[in-house]
Amino acid sequence: MPAPQPLRVVATNPSVEADPVRRLATYFDGLDQGVIAIDRRGRVVVATAPARAILSGLGFTATTGSSGRDLLRILAAITGSGLRDGFAMLRRARAEEGPQAFETVTAGRTIALRIHPVDGGWTVALEDMTEIRAREANSAELARIDPLTGLANRLMLRERLSASLDRLNRYGEPCAVLLLDLDRFKPINDTLGHAVGDALLEKVADRLRSAVRSADTVARIGGDEFVVIQAGAARQEDVTILARRLVDLIGRTYIIDGQLLTIGVSVGAALAPKDGADAERLLKHADLALYRAKLDGRATFRFFEPEMDVRMQARRRLELDIRQALARREFVLHYQPQLNLKNQSVTGCEALLRWKHPERGTVSPADFIPLAEEVGLIVPIGEWVVRQACRDAALWPDTVSVAVNVSPAQFKSERLVDMIVSALATSGLPPRRLEVEITEGVLLQNNDHTLDTLHRLRKLGVRVSMDDFGTGYSSLSYLRSFPFDKIKIDRSFVKDIATAPDGDAIIRAIAGLGRSLGMTTVAEGVETEEQMRRIQAEGCTDVQGYLISRPVPLDDLMRLLPRDPHANPSAPGVHP
Repeated sequence: MPAPQPLRVVATNPSVEADPVRRLATYFDGLDQGVIAIDRRGRVVVATAPARAILSGLGFTATTGSSGRDLLRILAAITGSGLRDGFAMLRRARAEEGPQAFETVTAGRTIALRIHPVDGGWTVALEDMTEIRAREANSAELARIDPLTGLANRLMLRERLSASLDRLNRYGEPCAVLLLDLDRFKPINDTLGHAVGDALLEKVADRLRSAVRSADTVARIGGDEFVVIQAGAARQEDVTILARRLVDLIGRTYIIDGQLLTIGVSVGAALAPKDGADAERLLKHADLALYRAKLDGRATFRFFEPEMDVRMQARRRLELDIRQALARREFVLHYQPQLNLKNQSVTGCEALLRWKHPERGTVSPADFIPLAEEVGLIVPIGEWVVRQACRDAALWPDTVSVAVNVSPAQFKSERLVDMIVSALATSGLPPRRLEVEITEGVLLQNNDHTLDTLHRLRKLGVRVSMDDFGTGYSSLSYLRSFPFDKIKIDRSFVKDIATAPDGDAIIRAIAGLGRSLGMTTVAEGVETEEQMRRIQAEGCTDVQGYLISRPVPLDDLMRLLPRDPHANPSAPGVHP
């Protein structure tokens, strides 16, 4: 194999080939970055086409052979510095044996320069960064804007709030933070679709813009959550005026795709420096005030009060204790018997949850059930109740059923029916002896899914009753949509039976309705013999209340129930 021949370069342009510096410069003419080289004598030996173009665009000229001092004057003119500063920069670059880089804006252009000492001379790299910086600025601006509404997002909110607090520290200029949460937005979004929901949010954003001044900031920080920074809010009255205006404006009717939509807004407000002088504290306190506004009925506003923080800390501790209560087996069930008025026998018992905390003592269901529902803990707690009630009821006479309350949150779960099947199978309790009690709140949500679940339970043989009948505006329509086994008359009607003019009539009407539909009617909250007499006279089939028995633990209940399932005892009449 012949030996390889050495590579020989043949110059195609003798004049360029004869000048190696010119030849090298031609390679850089195709780059975006311009290069100027100055030799040790201070003469420009290279000025690439991009460099000449950049300087020409700024009204300057750089040619091969010109003086480096002339170039330095040009650079000084571009940067706005003097020759002395220019020479100082060169000396610093040489002393550090490294480049000196900076950006400058002149004649509307952003120019990046990088000066580097090379073999006694210098190289100057120039690049026009105008379009790049414009794109970056646009991207940075977009990163601070909510894409749907065009309002500020969380990032810009933080920047604006920091700037407001800086003015507070420097000049004593106060400000206020208003946290807004839309009322009844989710049902619209779920039923009419996200397109309608988005259009509604855009209209809300427009109304918020119209309600504030140019110095204020409006931001969207979540799906239907907004924040307003009110600048110069020196008095609480100023914030009150704005908050009232927002509640009124957002609560007015909207027209979207030919549909009339109505929502509301709840507002929580915190003032700086009274309620905090840092962003985290102000937002936290505004959130606490918002929470209070929701508790007070929504479509209103509340200001932060120190007691709110105390209550919230207590609420968080209670939530933590609830989460641990199941694992620690602190929950127990008590049972309240239901008496059949015809044969004077106990036909069923309602399972009622009790919590015995090692430090708090007995915690009222009214104190922890609403919180458990709010934070989603009612689902695992409710499952425990069903399983435990089935295990306990399996020990009772065959004629006695057990009733358990099932919350709206449990009905949202796809596992409800499977869980009940499992509880029945594990305990051995026949399905006919389990009764599921629901309130109208269950039927108000996702009606088709709820009715399907109820029919599946009925198909299993489980009985279904409507609790608190008569307190909801749609109770009668629900009786038409699903054949309940039992309706329970709310205790408020029983309480008024002897005092209200129409008390007897309401009980009589509900009892007659139940009789005509083949349903058992249970009067709740029976506490006196007079109430018992009137209820029996009006045709109710069963009663439940303190006159029969208070809710009792399982051991006490076992002493009330007949041992012989065919026995027909008289009313227990126990008052533990």
